[in-house]
Amino acid sequence: MELEESGIREECGVFGCIASGEWPTQLDVPHVITLGLVGLQHRGQESAGIVTSDGCGLMPTIRTHKGMGLVNHVFTEDNLKKLYVSNLGIGHTRYATTGNCELENCQPFVVETLHGKIAVAHNGELINSVHLRRKLLRHGVGLSTGSDSEMITQLLAYTPPHERDDSPDWVARIKNLMKEAPTSYSLLIMHRDVIYAVRDPYGNRPLCIGRLIPVSDINGRGRNNSETEGWVVSSESCSFLSIGAVYYREILPGEIVKISRHNVQTLDTVPRSGGDPVAFCIFEYVYFARPDSIFEGQMVYTVRHRCGQQLAIEAPVDADLVSTVPESATPAALGYAGKCGLPYVEVLCKNRYVGRTFIQPNMRLRQLGVAKKFGVLSDNFKGKRIVLIDDSIVRGNTISPIIKLLKESGAKEVHIRVASPPIRFPCYMGINIPTKEELIANRPEFDDLAKYIGANSVVYLSVEGLISSVQEGMKLKKQKIEEQENIIQENGNGLKYFERDGHCTACLTGDYPVKLEW
Repeated sequence: MELEESGIREECGVFGCIASGEWPTQLDVPHVITLGLVGLQHRGQESAGIVTSDGCGLMPTIRTHKGMGLVNHVFTEDNLKKLYVSNLGIGHTRYATTGNCELENCQPFVVETLHGKIAVAHNGELINSVHLRRKLLRHGVGLSTGSDSEMITQLLAYTPPHERDDSPDWVARIKNLMKEAPTSYSLLIMHRDVIYAVRDPYGNRPLCIGRLIPVSDINGRGRNNSETEGWVVSSESCSFLSIGAVYYREILPGEIVKISRHNVQTLDTVPRSGGDPVAFCIFEYVYFARPDSIFEGQMVYTVRHRCGQQLAIEAPVDADLVSTVPESATPAALGYAGKCGLPYVEVLCKNRYVGRTFIQPNMRLRQLGVAKKFGVLSDNFKGKRIVLIDDSIVRGNTISPIIKLLKESGAKEVHIRVASPPIRFPCYMGINIPTKEELIANRPEFDDLAKYIGANSVVYLSVEGLISSVQEGMKLKKQKIEEQENIIQENGNGLKYFERDGHCTACLTGDYPVKLEW
């Protein structure tokens, strides 16, 4: 909850869809993409865009619609009509990490290349964007926006030296991008009749594939053998069920996947330099992802529940009940309560029709926003000692009035337990974190944080505790990786090279997965 109110913002979400079988398809591709983006709305609420194609011939018909605001506001029935007839398409929902919040920065971007138009959607932030921008400008490439995504699109438009005029070499183009920009990005690239799905070699941002099957087979036992009506690719798997898709697999770090009407094919897997480990953003588990999404073979909800259990081991306290500020920390609170043997009790109810308070322009209005956002269930806790679980405390401005509200309503004690470690450092890979000076963990008040926010005690989960909670349930998808081992071996790296699990904890430890360039 504190993360939501602090100005720490999700990055972006990408979603693509391609129909299987004969074209023109009966599958409503624009509606599928729209529903997919609705499922990713938590990853960005500033703008949304969809680009579709009929995929016919060397010069297919491309249709585009973009707009500012929420997905359902941008894609009305009338606006969706602009995207027909289409057999494939990609979409994007955005929160600005680089580039202003303006229509010109809305994705997907469409550019002309030697082999026709490409559309590109990007989630992440390039760590070396300043250097790349200068390099592109020096080479005479004009840039019309302040977005990293436009630079990615221009790099993809660059023609490799050995490419033939009549045959685009997308593997070479994408590998050139990876050489120029090691991280952070998950990409969808639409060209003619295919979608290329790409994760950077460090796997910092998520990307997964789903299979569209007949609605009648969604809950059936034989759904693995069902007809494939199409393929979808998404930042998260959470929206698959709502569009009639089943989870197929995760795209591996460095993997270049070609998705056509016929199949899903791995074209190449690019290794990391120097044998570095994977650096998947650990805050996807802590806060950004929807709890029903699957990463690295495990559900986000389950990881958050384990964080709560680990927090109970590290920071027990004499209390009467466990609760949470609705509702992102609820899985952790249930885990904490179960481990401690204490009842989980609701102490606050949320007014869902009050806007997110981080948009309030000053401290007083922000605090009022918190107060009017919740109702107090005082009968549940009057005269009792509460353990209140939160996902993070970033500035301390949000949790303080909630503690005051609970105590004024009859709570005997309020103990704060935080299901993630303190955030101490900025992120340069796609998460909008307040300045280092604004973070409570870097301010003098942190030395006596309980007194500063009015709690009886405050304890954060340790970095080691978070990592162990995330990695405890990770099961290597050995069969699916073995299917790609031949490709991996051809690149001169054995399977073990790609089994090096790791997570980016830079915002917690200052240990960045790659050297930062300024």
